[in-house]
Amino acid sequence: MKLLLLLFAGLKFGKLFTTGGTMLVSVVAYAWIFGWWYAVGFVGLLFIHEMGHYAAARQRGLDVGAPTFIPFLGAWITMKDMPADVETEAHVAIAGPFLGSIAAFGVYFWALQTDSRLLLAISYSGFFLNLFNLLPVSPLDGGRITAIISPRVWLLGAPLMVALLFYRPSPALFIVALLAAPQVWKAWNYDPNAEENRAYYDVPNKVRVEYGLIYLGLTAVLAIMTYHVHEMLTSGRPF
Repeated sequence: MKLLLLLFAGLKFGKLFTTGGTMLVSVVAYAWIFGWWYAVGFVGLLFIHEMGHYAAARQRGLDVGAPTFIPFLGAWITMKDMPADVETEAHVAIAGPFLGSIAAFGVYFWALQTDSRLLLAISYSGFFLNLFNLLPVSPLDGGRITAIISPRVWLLGAPLMVALLFYRPSPALFIVALLAAPQVWKAWNYDPNAEENRAYYDVPNKVRVEYGLIYLGLTAVLAIMTYHVHEMLTSGRPF
């Protein structure tokens, strides 16, 4: 609660109005399909994810806009100041899935304590949302994190994106794939010896390893929890 109050304190009234208004529109849209309480929980987890990005960007002195929501497409923050180097970009990117995962775990344990399948379903959406965002292709968070290793990692993420698009086709996934296409082309043409690339991507190998381990660890935990909670929801067995 204290963390949320601190995050809200960093938002000006106009930003709060924009965020609150678009959150409300999203809640209403999701409620038509999934019901009010699920919609509130899902949008709440989206908000916490985005505030992770917001807080990390502000910590690094970047000017960023408040979270904006669009139903069935998700949410994002606008970067008014671009990161000066790839480590800053990775730092801001990983903060969203990290804080979002903590929130999903909170809802999961709450579900176990109350035997609530609704809360369990909300926690599943949180685990899956953050796992999806860790796909190693830009503009998703995973692409911005793995860029610290090399933008060429996006060439591995592209087939995963296409596979997911075929497995779970949706307009939102299609839009993300379209946004990722120019980044994949950029990775294909990446020249590590170009002066601008050396300036932006030059970080110590220790830092690359640290972010790589955090990324793999968080991805593994989210993959396990997504599968675990999905099995709990589909088995029909009591908790």
